[in-house]
Amino acid sequence: MTLPLSLPEQRRPSLFRDDEPVVQGRSLLPEAREPGARIPRFGDRNLWNFNGVLKRPANRTAASWMVHFSLELEDPYWNLLAREFLMLTFNPRHPAVLKSGVVLEGYGAPGALIQTASRLRTAAKWGHKNGLPAHPDAWTAQDLRQRIIDMAATGAAGDTVRGHVTALKNLAAAAPALSLPWPVGDPWPGQSARSVAQLSVSQVLATPTVPPATWFPLIRAAWAYIHDFAPDVLRADRRHDELLAAANPSALDIDDRLEEWLADPQNKIPLHTVPSKDRDPQVNWSLLALLLGYERDNHEAFSASGSRIGRQRRALVLGEVVKGRTTTQALTGELAQTARPDGSTGPWHPGIGPRPLNDLKTALRNAAFVLVVGLSMMRDSEIHEILRAAVVEHYSTPAISSTKIKGTPNRPGKHWWIAEPLVEALTVAEAVSRHPERVFSPVGADRQDGTIVGSRMLAAFVRFVNENRAWTGLDEIPTTYIRPHMFRRTMAMLTDQFPGSEIATGIQLKHLAKRALANATTRSYAASDDNWAKYLEDALDSVKFRKIKDLYERHTAGEEIGFGPGADRVKDAFDQIDATVKARNGDARTADTLLRTTRIHIRFGMLNNCTADHTNPVGAVCLENAIIPKGHTGPLDERCRPDRCANSMIGPEHLPIYDSHQRKQLQLINNVSTPACRRDLAERELDITRNVLKMAGEPR
Repeated sequence: MTLPLSLPEQRRPSLFRDDEPVVQGRSLLPEAREPGARIPRFGDRNLWNFNGVLKRPANRTAASWMVHFSLELEDPYWNLLAREFLMLTFNPRHPAVLKSGVVLEGYGAPGALIQTASRLRTAAKWGHKNGLPAHPDAWTAQDLRQRIIDMAATGAAGDTVRGHVTALKNLAAAAPALSLPWPVGDPWPGQSARSVAQLSVSQVLATPTVPPATWFPLIRAAWAYIHDFAPDVLRADRRHDELLAAANPSALDIDDRLEEWLADPQNKIPLHTVPSKDRDPQVNWSLLALLLGYERDNHEAFSASGSRIGRQRRALVLGEVVKGRTTTQALTGELAQTARPDGSTGPWHPGIGPRPLNDLKTALRNAAFVLVVGLSMMRDSEIHEILRAAVVEHYSTPAISSTKIKGTPNRPGKHWWIAEPLVEALTVAEAVSRHPERVFSPVGADRQDGTIVGSRMLAAFVRFVNENRAWTGLDEIPTTYIRPHMFRRTMAMLTDQFPGSEIATGIQLKHLAKRALANATTRSYAASDDNWAKYLEDALDSVKFRKIKDLYERHTAGEEIGFGPGADRVKDAFDQIDATVKARNGDARTADTLLRTTRIHIRFGMLNNCTADHTNPVGAVCLENAIIPKGHTGPLDERCRPDRCANSMIGPEHLPIYDSHQRKQLQLINNVSTPACRRDLAERELDITRNVLKMAGEPR
């Protein structure tokens, strides 16, 4: 049954009943399926709360999962209009919506509903400010166009303008299903929201990279905290938890216990690590009470203003302090040693007590986040979705199992290949997490919704590292603008510009770039960046030289370094260098000099090595009958033919790949269930593979 007409402007009853649930045809949380569970209803005029009803992304707060019909949307006309429009967009498969013939792009998450409600609210506010009728039934398409013109004139971002245009165009499309009048017709017929907002389809990606001056010290610092400092922090945390679990609430026998404790010369009086004007001397009385086996509140037993016996206890302890029987490492013992900026060597922290312990655990969580966001190419939302025990094997390679959020309302599972350092980072993050399921969560006092903000973790870690450099010896991190999505952009650029070696060169975390190649990136994401250009060029030259030097040493030692015409040219160049070194009675330094000055062109690849001169790639099969992109120089990797090209060099490391590929194609060809078209493709692949193996003298 539909609602009766309740507003004079209504043309017909609403398509939706007041008691009709807002969420239809979607997977509900278990608690929402319980009898009596509160699911938002269409008739709720003030608030639609989706918490406890629909799964909320881990990086979204509880407040971001509520649609408020406040301020301008409290007006009955705008309120009903907004609720109907949100129902239409949120439930495109609703029978009444299908019957109306209105087809709108369904919005996958409550967050999109919040944005739509906000756009309606600001439209109503704009109309009131500019003297338009209170309700849009008297507005025109020209008014709506003027709304967008005014937005653009105030400097609104292009994407923001596009979002408002989309909402107004969708409202025009939804008008036949609305019970209240809306200006008739699309205000911009035949134009997309992007073109109205004057956004170019080919515009350069707005996401910047993280500057190399920030990226390298930040990643190095994160790795230092995870690999070098985390064992000390976790050891202190375990010891602290043990003391708290064993603490006695009553301190009636504290005198006997204190005497027994002081009798052991291994026990030392704990001191505060941070000086304070309010404490004199700096004895950590609360920690001392814990070490004695009592709850921290029993530190009053040592009060200077308490009973006579309490003052005697205090004097006894202070007497030991005067003798030098003190420590700032009561929870940890000796800490890892670091080289400090002043040239000295010492522990990386002045002393891990109960008070700095929480800050250090937070720093470990933030360090783990830095490594994952910086080196996995995962989005911020996907990192927050990481659950405990998320590291699995995916095609025999370590990978993070998480959930993809962006653009996928059904939240599909996905894997991101990683290297061992990230496995270690996630292990540390799990150890400090207090959330029963998630890895990245608040470390201190529990928050109601358990959410944290990625950009704040990055900023907090940079600040923490810089504040403690005097002890840790880490490089200072420039406090530039950094956000999680910038790291994804940076890693995409690095893997495109310098696959397989840049990460190992810069931060000694081997092969992370190669792992990241498994994640697809758009061309704009992988585009080069001026800030990195010089560094990448220098680093690439350095790594290529090391690889060429390794080939030279293997060749002079009599080992086989490759097959094919390209390999023959490289061997000839190496033979000439070797002959020159011997003629000069030179050593390894002479060979290095000749290797650097000789024009040896090798582009190392997974399936072969290309020896073409990038400035003059004569004989490159990949350039035959090819359309060369504007500004491109050198071979076209995607058109490489290792079996035909005169520049191809097949290394011994490539042969197992071709051998495996040959066996796979034979299986397909010999399988009677293989379709004819697929068999033809397999036969062509087999010919290519056999030609490569024949080049290497391998039996077919």
